[in-house]
Amino acid sequence: MGAPQGNELEYGSFIDFVDWCESNHLCLNTSENKLMGVDFGRKTLPHTPVNIQGEDIERVDSFKYLGVHLNNKLNWSRNTDTLYKRGQSHFHLMRRLRSFGMCRALLRSFYHSVVASAFFYASVCWAGLCTGYYGGGEREEDMAKGWNKPPLPPLFKVARTNESFTSPTNSTPPPQEDYFCKLQPLSPADTQEERLLVKSIAWPQTPPLSGSFPLKKSSNPRGSKFVILPKDGGQRWHVGDQIKVWIKMKDFLGNPKKTGGDFMIARLHNPVLRAGVTGKIVDHLNGSYSAVFPLLWNGSAKVEVTLIHTSEAITVLRSIIEHPDRLMFDSQFRRGRTVESSKCSICLPPTKKPICNFTDVKTGDPWFCYKPKKLGCNTRITHYLHKYTPKFGRYVKLFQSGINMKVSIPPSGTASVKVFPPVKGVTKSPNISQPGFYYHGVWRTLSGPPVHQFNTPTAVSQCLQNKLLFLYGDSTVRQWYKYLTSKIKDLKPVNIHGEKRVGPFMATDHKRNTTVVFRIHGIPLLHTEPPIRVVKVHYIANELDSLEGGANTVVVIGVWAHFGPFPIRFYVRRMQSIRKAVIRLLDRAPDTMVVIRTSNFRILSPSVAWVNSDFHTMERDKILRAVFKGVNVRWVDALEMTASHYLEQELHPKLPIIKNMINVLLSFICPGRLS
Repeated sequence: MGAPQGNELEYGSFIDFVDWCESNHLCLNTSENKLMGVDFGRKTLPHTPVNIQGEDIERVDSFKYLGVHLNNKLNWSRNTDTLYKRGQSHFHLMRRLRSFGMCRALLRSFYHSVVASAFFYASVCWAGLCTGYYGGGEREEDMAKGWNKPPLPPLFKVARTNESFTSPTNSTPPPQEDYFCKLQPLSPADTQEERLLVKSIAWPQTPPLSGSFPLKKSSNPRGSKFVILPKDGGQRWHVGDQIKVWIKMKDFLGNPKKTGGDFMIARLHNPVLRAGVTGKIVDHLNGSYSAVFPLLWNGSAKVEVTLIHTSEAITVLRSIIEHPDRLMFDSQFRRGRTVESSKCSICLPPTKKPICNFTDVKTGDPWFCYKPKKLGCNTRITHYLHKYTPKFGRYVKLFQSGINMKVSIPPSGTASVKVFPPVKGVTKSPNISQPGFYYHGVWRTLSGPPVHQFNTPTAVSQCLQNKLLFLYGDSTVRQWYKYLTSKIKDLKPVNIHGEKRVGPFMATDHKRNTTVVFRIHGIPLLHTEPPIRVVKVHYIANELDSLEGGANTVVVIGVWAHFGPFPIRFYVRRMQSIRKAVIRLLDRAPDTMVVIRTSNFRILSPSVAWVNSDFHTMERDKILRAVFKGVNVRWVDALEMTASHYLEQELHPKLPIIKNMINVLLSFICPGRLS
């Protein structure tokens, strides 16, 4: 320590210590000694230099002593930063163990032996003295929130108890955290299904990211290559064949990648013919990938491979999804002239504030708000998304459009093949996994009933004659309502006092006895201001239970876009709830037609990736298909229909794609009626 000028008493004591060492034959290594001055005064005073054996001691602002980082303000921020970086690698191991289905008892044992020992090292010194948001262990607590559920205890709240070290084994999680951040228990069958569904979307192992991870070692799409593998014997390609593409990823240093986990899509297309089909990609887990395409038309077919996210970016996306409180919502409470606002979410961080529980009684879908200071919970009137800022930190460089996010991978050699008509007398039936493809801008199905073209308003209105069409979902389903009401002149909107973005909306054609209704799905809704009136928002399962159903009733469901920011289990349970309601509807009215609209990709930016990345969309799309497998529903595969099309992938697809989706829907309703 150094002494300020004018206070030489401490310095004199230090000189006495040096003299004592010399008289006792102890040699001080001046190169190993550092000087750190601790001064809490408002005005920093100059310090007297410390000199040992003719050499001045180097002055520093922080110093590592026995594994603990001290700084000249004793606020422990440097020590907290170090623990945070160390904890990232430890929690990555826990995530990997959990992805393998390890039971919570073993996870708890791993937590106590590996994670807690690192976090609580020397906590008796610093746990009760930290100051500032990033100096008080909140970063470590945020990182550990996904694990602070029974039986895993909170980290630094334990260490701060009585400002001394307390073994986490003997601690108990706060009751509020246990109740409000833990999903309600399911039946044994639903619990087993949830576990299998989450396991079914397991992703290949991706590189762990630490504070020292060099971004130059991440996947570089422009530096990678793909090559079209030649046909056996060098023969020509014919309709009915399948071509295979080999993709080799490299990093920004030009080195081949040794691991998999990159997220990419592939398309075979012909812009002149407005033809396109997606490819099936296989990750070989060694930096190499393959894509297989069916050849479905004569003429040129060009391969296009697009990297959506690097494997390193996937590591980041999979970590942030476990923190539902990275987005917060607001609700307004009103009684007379008294108005208050409060934070809300699916899961609220525990505080001393009382909680308003808005969990739906019938469906069990959770939603909570902090109780306002004056007003009661029953005075809540609005809902909207609180403004947010993406917090990728140093990893924001992994989410750069045009560099490593949604970037085309160049070919090595030609990217196109010439396809000849099928060989006469030779019947080929390749194992095609794609549901359909585009040709001349028209969607053609490869499995299921043929798609008819309803090109005139008369054809559309005749198909919907005597029909009740209920559209439930997000704004991508609302597009269908807008298309139909604009296409059919006699389908007139009815004012049922819906709100501009969320409805509900209704339109009727009295001449043909047609009614079309749109209603937004229940909270969460990622809508910013103006706020949404909560009385207008209903859960789909409850709406389905109120339907009579029948041969003239058609139900469309599309729920995905607003669930990207939340842990996958919340989406699983929402889909389970809707499926049960669909089954109840089909049990009482078997002739009811239920159609599922799947998700689709979109234009990405760092802020979009933070909220709802294409990777999270892909996961939810897999969950949606798995939940409704075996249920008597039809599918409009929006994911394939947008990925195969020549237009850019957007959250709200362009009109030509919407027209094809409506044609698929109408072909279900009127399978024997041509345009």
